Amino acid sequence: MAASREPRAASREPRAASREPRAASREPRAAERVTWAYVDGAAMHAERPLRVPVGPDAERWRTFPGERTLVVAARTVVSTTRVLECLPAVLRDDSRVSVVFAYDPTSAFNDGVLDLLHDSGCRVMPWSQLGDVSPDLVLTASENVDVPEGTCPVLVLPHGIGFQKYVPDSRADRVRLSGLVPDALLEAGRAWLATSHPDQGEQLLAAHPKAAGRTLLVGDPCFDELAASAVLRPAYRSALDVGDDRRLVVISSTWGPTSLLGRDPGLPARLLAALPYDTYRVAAIVHPNVWAAHGSWQLRRNLAAALDAGLILVPPAHAWRSVLLASDLVVGDHGSVTLYGAALGRAVLLATFGSDSVPGTAAEVLGRHAPRLDPGRDTRGQVEAALGPEARAAYAEVAERAFSEPGRALVRLRSVLYELLRLPEPSSGPPPVRALAPVRVPAEPVTSWRVRTRVARAVVDMERIPAAVAGDEGLRDAPGLFDHLTCTEAERDLRVAESASVVLRAAPPSPDAARWIADTLAARPGCLAAAAALDAGRHLVGLRDGRLVEATATGPEHAAAVTYACLRAGLPLEGAVRLRVDARSEEDVVLSTLPATGPEDG
Repeated sequence: MAASREPRAASREPRAASREPRAASREPRAAERVTWAYVDGAAMHAERPLRVPVGPDAERWRTFPGERTLVVAARTVVSTTRVLECLPAVLRDDSRVSVVFAYDPTSAFNDGVLDLLHDSGCRVMPWSQLGDVSPDLVLTASENVDVPEGTCPVLVLPHGIGFQKYVPDSRADRVRLSGLVPDALLEAGRAWLATSHPDQGEQLLAAHPKAAGRTLLVGDPCFDELAASAVLRPAYRSALDVGDDRRLVVISSTWGPTSLLGRDPGLPARLLAALPYDTYRVAAIVHPNVWAAHGSWQLRRNLAAALDAGLILVPPAHAWRSVLLASDLVVGDHGSVTLYGAALGRAVLLATFGSDSVPGTAAEVLGRHAPRLDPGRDTRGQVEAALGPEARAAYAEVAERAFSEPGRALVRLRSVLYELLRLPEPSSGPPPVRALAPVRVPAEPVTSWRVRTRVARAVVDMERIPAAVAGDEGLRDAPGLFDHLTCTEAERDLRVAESASVVLRAAPPSPDAARWIADTLAARPGCLAAAAALDAGRHLVGLRDGRLVEATATGPEHAAAVTYACLRAGLPLEGAVRLRVDARSEEDVVLSTLPATGPEDG
C-alpha cells in the first residue's frame, strides 16, 4: 500500500465466522426504526432495519455468505455516484465481499441519494443500523460522514479532483478544505485518504498536520475512464445529435455563490443567443449539489429560456462524462468538471473563477492560464478564439498537476481496498477499465427562431438564433439584410406563433402540403409564407399572394429562408440561389414558381 505506514486496521483479527447472531427478537432502538422502502420509485419511511445481507439474522436469508462486509456511506449524490462508478470493477466477480449502502441523511444535499441507490439496485440500510453491523471496511467519497465508534478502517475517496477548494463546514460557521475528514477519524488512525497525485499528500500535510501518514496514492479512476473512452468520441456526439458540422459547448457549473450559475445564472441563455443554432449546440453540466439544494423544478425554471432554446441539461449522475467527452469547449468555473475537460485537452473558457480555489493546486493553475469570458465583449468571437489550438497550450500542464501515472487507478484502488479488508486480491487479473456507454440526453425541441438573411446577387447568407433567447425586439431590416421570425406549427408560445412571418410544417412529408399551406395562411393573418416538405429534398413554400414556390433544399427551413429573402429583396423566385449557413456550409437551392392558387388572403 502506498502510504507512510501500514493501516492499523490491517492487523485487526477478522471476526469469527461462527459468531453467534444477535437475537432476532430484540426490539430495535427508536433510532433504528428509520429505514427506507420504495413505493413507485419514491423513498418513504419504513420501520425495520435491513435484514439481509446484513442484520441480526442475515445468515438465514442470504445466498452469498460473504467473508467480509463493506459498507458504503452514501451522503450526497455526487459522493455516492463516485463510488458507484468505480466499485463494480474493483469487486468484479468476487462474492466474498458483501456490499451494503448506509444512507446518511444529514447533508444539506441529501436529496436524490435514495433514488440513485434504488435505481442502481443497491441494498440500503439506515445510518442508525451501521453501529450494529460491524463492517470490515467503510468506503465513502464524502469526508463528512460521522462514522460510529469502532475499529474498522474508513477509506475516503475524493468525489472530485483532489482537494481543490474551500467549502462551508457543516459542523461550524467557517470554511474548510474540501476532502478533509473530521479530526476524530484521523486521531483514531481509522481514516485513509485517497489522493490522485503526490502533491496532494503534501498539500494536506501542510494544511492539516493530523493527516500525516494517512494518505494513499491511488490515482483517479474517473479520469482514467474518461481518457480510455476518448476514442469513442464520435459515438458520444452522435448520441447527443451533434454532427461533424456542429460544435458542442458545455457549460460547467459547480455549486455555491461563487459558481458559474451562482454568479451569472443568465449565461446559458446568453450563450445560446450569441452562437448560431445551425453551428453550435450547448449543454449544461450542473453540480449535483445544485440539483439537491434547489430541486429540478427550480433549476429548470431558472433556465427556462435556455431550455426552450435547445439547452441540453445533463442529469446529475453519470451522464456528464460522455457529454464532456463529446464537447469541443468547456465554459466553466473552478469546479472539477472544468478541470477534467482541460486535462482531456478540451478548450476552456472561464466564465468565473471563485476565490475559494486553493492556491498551488491544478485548478488554481488552470485559473491563472485559461482565458476568461468577458461579458462586455463579443461572446461568439471569444468562443471561437478559445477553440483555437494555440489557446490550449496555456493549460497543458493541468493533467500533470492533477493525476499521477494515469491508467493505474483501479489497480491501485483494488490493492488498497483488499488490504484493508484483509483479503487476498482475486486472481482474475487487474480490474478492467471499460469505455463509457454513449448516453442520450434529449433536449426540448426548438420550435422558433429569429432568422437573419443577407442577400447579395444570387447568394443568401442565413443565420438562426432560437427565438426564446433572441426575442423579436432586435428584428430590423437594412439594404440587403432581413430579419424575420420563423416558427414551426408546434410552437406553443402564442405571442411568437402570432408574430411569425414564416411557419414551417413540423410533420413529415405528405401529399397535402398545398392544403396545409392554404389553411395555415388563412388561420394566421400575420404570416407571409408557409413551408412544408413534399419529399426528400423537395419543398413547397406558399406566399400570402397565393403563389407557390417549389424549392430543392436540405430542409424546409432552408427552402423558406431563401424564398423569403428573395421575396423581400425583390429577386425573381426562379433559378438557383446559393445558400450559406453561418458562413460555413453551402448548398444550391433551386426555386420554381408555380401558378397562383387563389386570392391574396390565401
